[in-house]
Amino acid sequence: MKRFLICLSIIFCSKTIAQNIISDQQKNNNPIFKGWYADPEAIVFDKTYWVYPTFSAPYEDQVFFDAFSSPDLVHWTKHAKILDTTAVKWAKIAMWAPSIVKNKNKYFLFFGANDIQNDNQVGGIGVAIASKPEGPYKDYLGKPLVDKFHNGAQPIDQFVFKDKNGEYYLIYGGWRHCNIAKLKPDFTGFIPFKDQTVFKEITPENYVEGPFMFIRNGKYYFMWSEGGWTGPDYCVAYGIADSPMGPFKRIGKILQQDPKIATGAGHHSVIKTPNSEKYYIVYHRRPITENKRDSRETCIEEMHFDENGFIKPVTITNEGVKAHLLK
Repeated sequence: MKRFLICLSIIFCSKTIAQNIISDQQKNNNPIFKGWYADPEAIVFDKTYWVYPTFSAPYEDQVFFDAFSSPDLVHWTKHAKILDTTAVKWAKIAMWAPSIVKNKNKYFLFFGANDIQNDNQVGGIGVAIASKPEGPYKDYLGKPLVDKFHNGAQPIDQFVFKDKNGEYYLIYGGWRHCNIAKLKPDFTGFIPFKDQTVFKEITPENYVEGPFMFIRNGKYYFMWSEGGWTGPDYCVAYGIADSPMGPFKRIGKILQQDPKIATGAGHHSVIKTPNSEKYYIVYHRRPITENKRDSRETCIEEMHFDENGFIKPVTITNEGVKAHLLK
């Protein structure tokens, strides 16, 4: 009898511990992984979630990228230094805001480097290639893909958008200007538009940086960051159009700080889970316990739409999201 009671006690304790672990997972999922990381690009490859962020540190220390993978949005594995400046000879500092696509069984990682301030400096937007999402990646072109200030846009914060017809576009830009350009199928350059221009400006009202685009119900949702990235006014806004070219009229903010939790909430990406209508927004923010500009963490929330297709304001939380396995 005593042995039986001991066994029951062990089972009960084990169950309680398991419940507590589950409870903790549900309560403490933000940030989604440890360390200072910003500008996260989130994507699904096969049955795995991936996040590719900027390593948030002084510019001279931003010389590599880490990636993170998860089967369920809760448990994350770090893949260290999937790309660094030793593999990109022209990149020296400030490797920023990676964007990734899979094309013909290869993975293409687009990134900014060197924080160039004019057309005479070396740097801009580059491309790296690998055979696996975790790399290792190597320089694809041996030079930047974009290295000039077209339409006033600093060549940073690149996002690669695949349209429903299979064409790829590069959408990018800092300094309050945003450009779109049609990529060649092999990503070695660009295809001019019908009017022979290569870079078209699609800058919406209040745009600062961090563009992102997705399609829902045939409409193009264009999202961007506003405000100063070191300040409390940093946030995400969006517009909707019938074409990736816009025009995108600003609808409003959908992600911003909560001074009780964090400031500087912005520069995001969006995941739609395959075969479902679940959407997640992955973004960075600065904890209220921090005041250093580079103390930024990567977080996630579920994103919802109203009956008219508008994005509902997102509440930033410490809970984050519950586990969601891909089928």
